[in-house]
Amino acid sequence: MKIAITGKGGAGKTTLAGILARIYAADGYKVLAVDADPDSNLASALGFPEEVMGKIVPISEMKDLIAQRTEAIPGLVGQMFKLNPRVEDIPQRYCVDHNGVKLLVMGTVKQGGTGCICPEHAFLKALMSHLLLCTNEVLIMDMEAGIEHLGRATAQAVDAFVVVVEPGRRSIQTLKSIKKLSEDIGVNKVFAVGNKIKTQEEKDFIINFSGDVPVLGFMSYDEKVVQADILGVSPYEKSQEKIREGMAIKEKLEKSLRDL
Repeated sequence: MKIAITGKGGAGKTTLAGILARIYAADGYKVLAVDADPDSNLASALGFPEEVMGKIVPISEMKDLIAQRTEAIPGLVGQMFKLNPRVEDIPQRYCVDHNGVKLLVMGTVKQGGTGCICPEHAFLKALMSHLLLCTNEVLIMDMEAGIEHLGRATAQAVDAFVVVVEPGRRSIQTLKSIKKLSEDIGVNKVFAVGNKIKTQEEKDFIINFSGDVPVLGFMSYDEKVVQADILGVSPYEKSQEKIREGMAIKEKLEKSLRDL
C-alpha cells in the first residue's frame, strides 16, 4: 500500500499521516513514512522523541551526498549532472525508526525560479521514484498541497491520493485543484477525508461539495490532538477516538481500492 496524503496547509494531513502509519505498524506491517512537506512535522505526529528529531537531517540538505551521487560541483550554475543518481541505499542508511515506523525526511529545494532543475531536485525526484516503484513496505507520504511534483509514472504507482479537507470553501477548492492535477496525469485514485468536524452540517457540507471525489470518512475536532501537539507526542498516544476514526478510514480506503 502506497498512500500520498495531501491537502491545504493546516487541514490536518500530517495528523492523518501519523495516525495511519501507527495503525499499520500496530497491525504488524513494515511501515515507511516519508515527510515530503517543506513544513516538516511528521516526526512529531508519529511520536518521535525530541532527541531523535534533533538528529534528523533532511535529505535535501545533504549537499556532499547529493554532489557525490549526481557528480555535481556544489555552487556551480549551468553544469551537467546525473539525472538518475543512485538512491537505492538511501532509505536504509538515513531512515530513523521509532514505534515500528521508519521515517525519511525529504526536505525541500529552494529554487530561484520555476522550472529549475538542480542536482538537489534531481536527487529527490529519483529518490521518490525509487520509494514508489521499488519498496515493498507500506508507504505513507505526507505531501505538499498538490501532486505536481510527482512525475506521471511515479504518480500512477501511488495506490491512493487522500486529500484532507476542512469544512470550508478554500479547503474544497484545494481538493478540486488536486483532483484536476491528478486527472491531467491519468490518476483517478483520489479520495477525501474530512477533518476538524464538529457537527453533522459540516459533514454534509464536505459530502455535498466534494463532487465525484469519494469521502472515506471524518475525523472530529478533538482537544486531545491539540494537547498532543503541545506535549510533543503523537495523537495516536493521546486519543482513542482518533485511532477509531483512523481505523475506519483505513478500512474504507482498502475496500474502495479493492472495488475499483
